Amino acid sequence: MGRNDIYTGEEVIAICRSYMNDTKVAFVEKALAVATKAHEGQERLSGEPYINHPIQVAGILANIKLDPDTVATGFLHDVVEDTDYTLEKIREEFSESVAFLVDGVTKLGKIKFQSKEEQLAENHRKMLIAMAKDIRVVMVKLADRLHNMRTLKFQKPQKQIEKSQEALDIYAPLAERIGMSVIKWELEDISLRYINPQAYYDIVHQMDQKRDEREAYIQVVIDQIKDAIEELSMESTVYGRPKHIYSIYRKMVDQNKDFDDIYDLLAVRVLVDSIKDCYGVLGIIHTKWKPMPGRFKDYIAMPKANMYQSIHTTVIGPQGKPVEVQIRTHLMHEVAEYGLAAHWAYKEGKTVDEQPRDNIQQQLKWFHDIVEYEDDAGNASEFMEFIKEDVFKDQVYIFTPKGDVFELPLGSGPVDFAFHIHTEIGNKTVGAKVNGNIVPLNYRLKNGDIVEILTNPSSVGPSRDWLKFVKTSKARNRIKRYFKMQEREKNSEIGQELLEKALKENDTSLKAELKKNKEKDLLERFNFNNIEDLYASVGLGEISPTSILHFWNIKKIDKVEKLTNIISKDRENEAHKNKSGNENGVVVDGVDNLMIRLSRCCNPVPGDEIVGYITRGRGISVHRKDCTNLLSEIEIADRTIAVHWAENDQDQHEYETEIQIIGFDRSGMINDVLHVVNHTVKNLKGVNGRIDDQSQAIINLKVLVANTQQLQDLIVKLKNIPDVYEVERQVN
Repeated sequence: MGRNDIYTGEEVIAICRSYMNDTKVAFVEKALAVATKAHEGQERLSGEPYINHPIQVAGILANIKLDPDTVATGFLHDVVEDTDYTLEKIREEFSESVAFLVDGVTKLGKIKFQSKEEQLAENHRKMLIAMAKDIRVVMVKLADRLHNMRTLKFQKPQKQIEKSQEALDIYAPLAERIGMSVIKWELEDISLRYINPQAYYDIVHQMDQKRDEREAYIQVVIDQIKDAIEELSMESTVYGRPKHIYSIYRKMVDQNKDFDDIYDLLAVRVLVDSIKDCYGVLGIIHTKWKPMPGRFKDYIAMPKANMYQSIHTTVIGPQGKPVEVQIRTHLMHEVAEYGLAAHWAYKEGKTVDEQPRDNIQQQLKWFHDIVEYEDDAGNASEFMEFIKEDVFKDQVYIFTPKGDVFELPLGSGPVDFAFHIHTEIGNKTVGAKVNGNIVPLNYRLKNGDIVEILTNPSSVGPSRDWLKFVKTSKARNRIKRYFKMQEREKNSEIGQELLEKALKENDTSLKAELKKNKEKDLLERFNFNNIEDLYASVGLGEISPTSILHFWNIKKIDKVEKLTNIISKDRENEAHKNKSGNENGVVVDGVDNLMIRLSRCCNPVPGDEIVGYITRGRGISVHRKDCTNLLSEIEIADRTIAVHWAENDQDQHEYETEIQIIGFDRSGMINDVLHVVNHTVKNLKGVNGRIDDQSQAIINLKVLVANTQQLQDLIVKLKNIPDVYEVERQVN
């Protein structure tokens, strides 16, 4: 499968006929007919008939020999989104399976989102959740995205860059995770061409300059390997392995190497019939040429998580030039090219796997963890951050003392591993051994480490300090959940007291209101299973007593009136410091000319949900509602007061906020950051940077912004800076 393959509908059907029976071919032909009629009259930006796109997608899927439902979905994947043809019709005329696959790759076009970023994140979330239930969803989506990338030249330049970045962030890592390397490589190469055309064409030029010389040299190596293998009467296929432009680019950037310093520019692949033959060829090659230290990897003995198997070795070949050699069986090569799709290869009505399906599911357990991520995430954007952080980042492979292999995101530590095994293991962790030695819990695991988690049934539970160094979202959320549950009883008591106090101010009681109103209706309104959870939420500040009073149609006594005397005394004591609400862009309903100040601990800006806190002698301090300092004062919540941002002068003020940026240390990083800041906001109040003991660049900015929209815009742009992998708004 190459980027120049262009199929007709008849050619796709012919491919299907080569591995499907007549009944299944007729099923796929029906899908082609329905899609052709549904898209009739529609055109793509290139001016060609729209049906050409579904045909190419189906062709890519058929070329991998996927099952009839998946190929039919290739034809039908856009009909629900772009035509009047409904999901119900697909379910009725084809199957529940095809309907599920089409729905999984259909964008959420009918739902309105607050931002383009939110819509994009929600589309990805939906696809990933569907993928966790049926892996074929992502196979169709990858084929769809691959053809769209092949025709990206017809899009506007900004759209080309956006789609290319999305391909690098989401779709190429997805393709790699399920082992579909042929799609991964092509997506990466096309993306680089649009994101960094100078680098792309520079590498192409350098490859072309010495292409004849390299091809002649590789042919010498191939001939010598063939001759050596023939002496053992072993069947084999030997050929030069084409290098992919993006992989060369990443090596040049990540390892700071010149084009000519990259060893595996010269590469050979050997395909044989059995695992025994793989090691036989390895012996031949190491006997003939000296292997380079540190350049041998045995992925047959220890396959990658995406089931990739091969032997990699780099040797000093003829003329003293390094040559990379990959050795694998033909079946391993099929899996290396098409990954999980190779295990879904369809033959006369059944799926044929080289290994039991249970083994595949075990090796790709991370797919099922996606559903767990969704449960922990607050929204689609947070969900996608989890996925990028835990699923698409580089992985580290570790062992248990029994020899079981686990994979975790690069940078993970023993605590991440403990929670990866089981929540209770994490909660009872008291220490860890790595390679037989006791290590601190903030130790960073390395490939090949043998890790033993030390637990104690009497442990009081995880430490809050662990949140400072855990890497995975799973560990972070399990630790937070533990403390939330531990504090539930205390928060439930606090919440009940606050609600009692609010009701007492209105000459009623909790007992009287629960007797008069149905507890079931209250729980349904606020989505809780029991009253204790509701009280705990009130105690945490997630639900205000006022909202419950409103639900019971109880008019809360005006707190402004009640606190006027306190505020007035503060104003008399600090009259020379007083500011009106409008000077800060914050308003207290019913009271003018109050001393209002924005809290320095959380630096609220317009767009944040805010609450006022009545201080002693300093007027009203305005906090974000999620401010931890405010939540710690929940016991005296009767000193809070409703405030809001003034609607008519939002653009009249600028608000200080602090942002922390973490990335890989490199020359020019801080210049790139300052360039983005200067083109996004008007005022930069301060900047400082440092390099930590893990060679991470940490940059702290103080900037003035008008509102959260401008702040979020700045954060998104900072995240797009090369080598930046974390940008967070800071809370003191």
